[in-house]
Amino acid sequence: MLRRAENVVLASALTLMALLPLAEILLRATFQVGISGAASFTQHCALIAGMLGAAVAAREGRLLSLSMLDTLLEGRCALLARLFTRTVAVIVGALLCLASVEFVLAERAGGNVIAYGIPVWLGQAVLPLGFALITLRLAWAAADSWPARLATLALAAAVAAAALNRLPLNNAMAIAAISVVLVAALLGSPVFTTLGGAALFLFWNEGLPMASIPLDHYRLVVNPSLPMIPLFTLAGYFLAEGGAPGRLIRVFDALFGGLRGGAAIVTVVACAFFTSFSGASGVTIIALGGMLMPLLLSAGYSQKSALGLLAGAGSLGGLLPPGLPLVLYAIVAKISIEEMFLAGIVPGLLMVTLIALWGFSRAPRVVHAARKLDWREARAALLAAKWELLLPPVAFLGLFGGFATPVEAAALTAVYAFIVEVLVYRDLGLRSDVPRVMAECGLLVGGVLLILGVALGFTNYLVDARIPERAVDWVTGAIHSRWMFLLALNLFLLVAGCLLDIFSATVVLVPLMVPLGIAFGVDPIHLGIIFLTNMELGYLTPPVGMNLFFTAYRFGKPLPEVFSAALPAVGVLAIGVLLVTFVPWLATGLPQFLR
Repeated sequence: MLRRAENVVLASALTLMALLPLAEILLRATFQVGISGAASFTQHCALIAGMLGAAVAAREGRLLSLSMLDTLLEGRCALLARLFTRTVAVIVGALLCLASVEFVLAERAGGNVIAYGIPVWLGQAVLPLGFALITLRLAWAAADSWPARLATLALAAAVAAAALNRLPLNNAMAIAAISVVLVAALLGSPVFTTLGGAALFLFWNEGLPMASIPLDHYRLVVNPSLPMIPLFTLAGYFLAEGGAPGRLIRVFDALFGGLRGGAAIVTVVACAFFTSFSGASGVTIIALGGMLMPLLLSAGYSQKSALGLLAGAGSLGGLLPPGLPLVLYAIVAKISIEEMFLAGIVPGLLMVTLIALWGFSRAPRVVHAARKLDWREARAALLAAKWELLLPPVAFLGLFGGFATPVEAAALTAVYAFIVEVLVYRDLGLRSDVPRVMAECGLLVGGVLLILGVALGFTNYLVDARIPERAVDWVTGAIHSRWMFLLALNLFLLVAGCLLDIFSATVVLVPLMVPLGIAFGVDPIHLGIIFLTNMELGYLTPPVGMNLFFTAYRFGKPLPEVFSAALPAVGVLAIGVLLVTFVPWLATGLPQFLR
């Protein structure tokens, strides 16, 4: 019953997020009026979807972790590791729940309203409710016995009581607590507990109110542009779960499959297309891998080359609009989303071309006679997929047509994808499939927004401690050349990409990087593309390289084998990173030309 209710509420929140902006477009076009508070309602729907999606991720045991070490342990060691990591997660979750209650109570006293007399605190109440549900589910997953679960909850309650009573936390205790959080991260605790735990104990040590962490979470999630992330992701999920993968692969195969290396081109283009909308390369690998692997093998590619190509191609698309990483960077760096979209086009196409060329180089020279382009099959494939091929033009028209805001353009794209997959092709049933697809989308979005919210709390602590200013002083004193700074930045981001996922890295590192870039005369847009290309590279580098995990999971291969297969793609993407870094106009040329 609870599972069904969660899925229904989650789907309803995503539906409102899509329909409210669309209604705004229609009302402006027909009656030159809008809906009072529509933007605010949309933003609070994003908050509801985010917290409930995170609770669903906890329910399914799919909160994002940085380490898979716990899966390598066996027997008693595995049980102890699970108990330890989940106990730490429960403690952090309980503290975040307590901090959220304090935040909501403080906001309730303010008496602010969203619209139509609905108080703001009512929407904010989803924060403590969501953290409570996540905490209880983490406690349930901590062990198989009730005594162990209750002991975990009791320990978390004791720590929360100490925080509530403002018991002092000295430096030694804070260092010990953060060390425990880091050890838990190495053993596989969720990412949000690592960043949230560090922020909580740092605030506690300084005597600062921990309620500022859920406040930062709230401010980030209700950012006017942030609903773009779940809406474009929803469009990608409708495509991936419908019949679009088969139809689009048929189109690309009809056009390029007859060429030597054509299967590689089909793989790269299809993966980039899907990742640009879904915002998650793992979704692309899972959705397309089963169709693309046989295509590559039938074209004569070795198993190793096919694995490497799929892992590498899955990381593409994040730089192509409306890629989620572009939106997130623009929000955090406080720059134009439209300019970031334009800036990502040339570097994104460059990365696609480089991986395609590498795939072409791995193609067998003689497998069978080259297949001539079958115009009848190409025409039939194009006609069959015409509505899905129109999705990028619909998104671009909404973004750059001047009649819709970026959020409204994202809503238009999501509704268009729904209509195409549910009503036109009827690949998804309205009752049987749509709620499941929306719940799966909400799960991903919730997991991401949970990380982003607590990461912003950690970042703001660093800002309050003047870490960015000290970093600027230190770096400008040690490095005097702009080019040396860019080289050092790439080395730093390469290491960061090996240790952080792209979401938390964006929120934590970008506020530190932007002042440094400005100090050395680097355009924030160029800096963003450098950052994101490095993060694309991070998808393929251990220990965090998520594409390695998804590829290993999808094809049942050990991680070392997948990494060995993907190593050439790492080198190819590294060349692209250097080109983007030292040829700035690749990133800044198009935005400057169209200003």
